[in-house]
Order: sequence, then structure tokens, then C-alpha cells
Amino acid sequence: MAEEGGGEYLFKIVVIGDSAVGKSNLLSRFARNEFDHHSKATIGVEFQTQVVEVEGKDVKVQVWDTAGQERFRAVTSAYYRGAVGALIVYDISRKPTFESIKRWLDELNTHCDTAVSRMLVGNKCDLESIREVSVDEGKNLAEEERLFFIETSAFRATNVRKSFEIVIREIYDKVSRKILKSDSYKAELSVNRVNLAEGVDLSKQNKSALSCCSS
Repeated sequence: MAEEGGGEYLFKIVVIGDSAVGKSNLLSRFARNEFDHHSKATIGVEFQTQVVEVEGKDVKVQVWDTAGQERFRAVTSAYYRGAVGALIVYDISRKPTFESIKRWLDELNTHCDTAVSRMLVGNKCDLESIREVSVDEGKNLAEEERLFFIETSAFRATNVRKSFEIVIREIYDKVSRKILKSDSYKAELSVNRVNLAEGVDLSKQNKSALSCCSS
């Protein structure tokens, strides 16, 4: 859901991917700067709300975790409803989680508008010694699917905030552009009317890989 009223925005972002790729720890690191070494599979609905300032505006971001449903391939349409951004996460040390990305993208496209701002996230880049997915593999898939790409480490807090902020800024830029184009848009703003990619050639946009150690 994306709303504008009194200068405040609300964006829903979903975090998807196979079980145990570190989705909950990405969320807790972003929202509370915490990491749980003994994190168990999420049970029940879990989301965190953060306020991020973009160009002097307060942007409320509601980030949803899949709540363990991915273990049963039972992530429902209700989970995706209203999402304007998505982080699709894999574990760089487990190749099968990377091979599942296209299935997650298919599911995202089934339940959400194709304009959802999407970021491919290679998590656990602190596990370099047992890496099974190269940076180039991640970058190539992102280019093929027209996604942003970044590698993160929730454990070391590497690039976690940046991954969310890139998605938030793209959503904000596209929504703001829409509002500027139409006086009536403020009253009509809804997910189905927000074409985040309008007028943008994503293949030529600067979506270069942000490696684990990028500043």
C-alpha cells in the first residue's frame, strides 16, 4: 500500500526467498540493528515499521517477513497485497536458494503489479569461504530480470540498510513523479495506478552490483 497525506507516505515492502536465507535477520537488522544468532523460523505474521527520510519527507516503510510460510510453499496472495517493493533473498553459500529465485519472481509477478520495485539480495556474504554463488552470477540474473542487485550480511550489518534504502528511494521517486504529473493523483493514489517503471529503461539504469564490501 502506498498512501500520501499530510506529506507522509506509507510503502509496503515484502521480503521473500527460501527458508533460512536470513530474511528475518535482514528485517531485524534494518528495523532494530539486531542480529539473532539463534534465530528460528518465523511463525505467524511479522512486520516492522520504520520511518525513513527521503528528500525531507517522512516515508513510513512497513516491511513484511514471510512468517515461515515459505517452508510449505504457502505464501498467500494476502501477504503480497499492496506491496510496492520486494527484496528477493538467497544465501550465497547455498546454491539451491539461488536456483529458487525465478520461482519467487514468478510468484511475485502473479500476486503483484509488475511495477513493484525489486531488489535481488545475496545474503550472508560474510561466508565467503563457503560461497557457492558468485557475485557475477547474482549480477547476471539481476540484469536478466531487470532487478537491482546487492550482497549483504545481516550478521555484519553490511549493506542491509542500503538494500532497503535503494528500493525505498526508487518507489518514492516514481510515486513523486506521478504526483507531479497529475493534480488528481493525490486523491487517487493506489498500488494499481503506480507504475514504478514508467518512462525508465531499467536495463540502462545504474543497477551495478554492490558487493559485500562496497561502501
